[in-house]
Amino acid sequence: MAFTKVSNSLLADNSVTSAKFADGAVTSAKFADGAVTSTKIADDAVTSAKIADDAVTSAKIADSAVTSAKVSSDIKVAGVETIYVPAAAMYPNSTAGCADLEQVELSNGPELKCLDFDASSDENAQFTVAFPKSWNEGTVTFQAFFTVTGTNTGTVAWGLSGVSFADSADMNTAFGTNVVATAKAHSGTSNDMDVTAVSGAVTITGAAVDTQTYFQVMRDVSADTQTGDARLLGIKLFFTTDASNDA
Repeated sequence: MAFTKVSNSLLADNSVTSAKFADGAVTSAKFADGAVTSTKIADDAVTSAKIADDAVTSAKIADSAVTSAKVSSDIKVAGVETIYVPAAAMYPNSTAGCADLEQVELSNGPELKCLDFDASSDENAQFTVAFPKSWNEGTVTFQAFFTVTGTNTGTVAWGLSGVSFADSADMNTAFGTNVVATAKAHSGTSNDMDVTAVSGAVTITGAAVDTQTYFQVMRDVSADTQTGDARLLGIKLFFTTDASNDA
């Protein structure tokens, strides 16, 4: 018996359905190069169940195809992180230091643990941080949280400098360059919270993995106009990571 080739023009629309194909009849070798395009694939037609194990390798993913918007919010990614250091974790410098830590009771709400820096001269305090291994050992920035007991609306300028020490390093080493954040004006209401803008980049001398970093915070009276004591409540540090964990 002779068979006549059936051309596409003799087939009714939708006459060839998936139910009429034998299992395994349509193989990848029977498709012309470029025959299956994205426009011919129905929405949601390709599910995870239809993708073979290990079929999608990193080599098959285009550069920049995986963006932060496509990553689950449950997955930690490298980037900017913060550490808050309260005044209670700081101590005045022995020379040109601020007042000792005190606890101030307000008429309502929290009691403040604060360090008072006066307006007559530059005063300093210090604190330490051991950054996570995922830190990129780069620069940091900061914000100062403070208040003023009084109604003067003058500005307060806070500066920060840092130095890091690895195992066996000489700790008799000077801090890096002091960076002063833009001076912040007090509201004029006694004990209102004041938060500075984020500072410029602070370069830490000796920054490296597995170091202890010492910071010195200073009230720079030459850069501010506040006539009263400035009460430092804490410093928020911003640092950058280049790994998703500390493994």
